[in-house]
Parts: sequence; C-alpha cells; structure tokens
Amino acid sequence: MLGHQYTHSFLETAVASVNAGCNLELSYGMRNNVFMHIPQALAMGNITLQMLRDRVRPLFYTRMRLGEFDPPAMNPYSSLDLSVVQSPEHRNLSLEAAVKSFVLLKNVRGTLPLRAQDLSSQHFAVVGPFADNPRVLFGDYAPVPEPQYIYTPRRGLEMLGANVSFAAGCSQPWCRRYSRAELVRVVGAADVVLVCLGTGVDVETEAKDRSDLSLPGHQLELLQDAVQ
Repeated sequence: MLGHQYTHSFLETAVASVNAGCNLELSYGMRNNVFMHIPQALAMGNITLQMLRDRVRPLFYTRMRLGEFDPPAMNPYSSLDLSVVQSPEHRNLSLEAAVKSFVLLKNVRGTLPLRAQDLSSQHFAVVGPFADNPRVLFGDYAPVPEPQYIYTPRRGLEMLGANVSFAAGCSQPWCRRYSRAELVRVVGAADVVLVCLGTGVDVETEAKDRSDLSLPGHQLELLQDAVQ
C-alpha cells in the first residue's frame, strides 16, 4: 500500500491492514516490517487489543490444527521420505495430472496425438532451450528437483523408443547466443520437429517481471528457422 501511495508510512499501513482484516504479513529480508508497528498503533489507540485478539486467533487456531506445536513424533508426515513421495502410486498420479493439464491450442492436420507405433519409424528433432534442460522446467516456488525423476521432452521420447536428434540452439532461456547452423542441421533431417520454448525462472519470477510478452532473446528467430 505504501508503494502504491495508498498510505504514507508503515504505521499507517499497519493500521489500515489490521482494520481491513489482514492478520498476516508476508515479508522477506525486512528487519523493520509493517506489522512491527502494531504495538505503536495500539499505544496510540488506532487499533484495540480486542481487534488484535480477533486477528491472531484464527492464525494460531490454524497452526494448532496443522500440528505445528505438537512433538515431531506425533506428526505423521515426519516419517515420510522420497520412497513414499516418489512411490509408483504417487508418480502415476503426477503423470495423470500432467497429461490432463495440457492445453491444445491448434491441431493442424491432426498431427497429435503421435501414435506409439509410429515413433520408431519417424525421425524426431527436439530443439530449443527447454528441450533437454531439467533445471528450467520448474517454475517459481518449486521444490529442489531430483534429476532422476525429471523427464525432459528429449528424455521422454527416447524412453519411448523414438529416433531422436537434439539441438538446444541456445542453452538458456535468455537465448542471447544462438547457434542457427546447429538447429538447421538437426531440423532439416527430421520428419517431426518439437520446438520447446518459454521463459522459466531465469527470465521471470515474483518481483522480476518482463517488460513485454515477446519470447526472450533469439527464441523467436529459433522458432522461425525451425518452421522454415
């Protein structure tokens, strides 16, 4: 609110937030955050003690229900490890969720779905900075990934027995250095081309926005060369 000039100080912001019903401030790297001014607001009579109790009660009620104050031995999630998280049942559910989340914007000439029986008879080219880079496949607030459980487009097709050639064209999403010759060589010999483009956390995350919606760096040129 302060940045948008709705208020003029952290004290004023704290008062407005508490009065509006906000009971939790998410601050990072700030020693003197907004809600540190609540005691001053209380002393000045801008908010009441009862109001503070009303705001705090649901916070601690939720924390208690989540078992945050229980001994670790009482928390059933404490015993979970990767053998459970990455169990076949959980991985199959993740696969189902991924398959059902795809959005097909246009299917020219019925190209998709690719038939499994045709994979071995066709030559695939998988190109672009997202074609075989596990690190860039995860968005903001993602966990630290285990490489053995990550299937890039290239790895996925190879596991299905497809005849795959690969060319990144540019190694990172910013795509500042682009190898056109490498891309053209791989694409020119292929029957089917998968172009894997995007942004990733290198280009945009929370508090790091793009100035426009264009593909970063030479990615558009990469796409045009692949189509050509």
